[in-house]
Amino acid sequence: MQLENRIALVTGGAQGLGQAICQRLAAEGCHVVVADLNEAGALETARLVAESSGRRTLGVKVDVSDESQVEAMVARTVAEFGRLDILVANAGILIAEEITEFPAEKWRAVMNVNLFGYFLCAKHAARVMKAQRKGAIIEINSKSGKKGSFKNSAYAASKFGGIGLTQSIALDLAEYGVRVNAICPGNLLDSPLWTQGPNSLFKQYARNRGVSEEEIRQMYVNQVPMKRGCTYEDVCNVVVFMASDQSSYMTGQAINVTGGQEMR
Repeated sequence: MQLENRIALVTGGAQGLGQAICQRLAAEGCHVVVADLNEAGALETARLVAESSGRRTLGVKVDVSDESQVEAMVARTVAEFGRLDILVANAGILIAEEITEFPAEKWRAVMNVNLFGYFLCAKHAARVMKAQRKGAIIEINSKSGKKGSFKNSAYAASKFGGIGLTQSIALDLAEYGVRVNAICPGNLLDSPLWTQGPNSLFKQYARNRGVSEEEIRQMYVNQVPMKRGCTYEDVCNVVVFMASDQSSYMTGQAINVTGGQEMR
């Protein structure tokens, strides 16, 4: 185990990639705080992770765009576990529209969660980590943080901003032994974000382009040199590395996990 007895806080941890990150960090030895707007989901994931790993867990409700809730989440983590070693800022939303048709309130909502929410979580985690003089902050970013995304301006803007924020925070915190990095996954084509619900990405993109969902999937697979979508395991492998001492000389980086689709 690379992360024995470290305390990890994962936002957006109730389902999908966030849930997979919680499970993997616990398997690597972490005690895990599962934070999500979906309180029932956070509590259930915390229960499942504790049962499968034997690690201590805590499920908490949080709206990452509300500073008082974020501050309370971090305070509760420290009260329960005594410290905070790892923050994975994974909470995010995606709303895709063509720019002239994009409702301003929806555009702002994406920025509030994906960028402002990351700022708030990093701000309050950093206060704890600075005092400890050790810690790792990891943003789950996207390949859309490196290259513009068709009819997807809010998400891409939030992710470009996230990389700039990551680099800036890394400079602020380097002298305190706190490392800040971003991970930029490719398309998680089998995740709930892509496949489930009336606003799944397959449905949104198919509607925006006027083609079928099957054609959208094949289009995205064809864009990847390795000819497959990104998986939770692909991302979790890098999360563990960036959280561990093996990456102790890395900060301010935005690591691509894209099967060669993005190389910048």
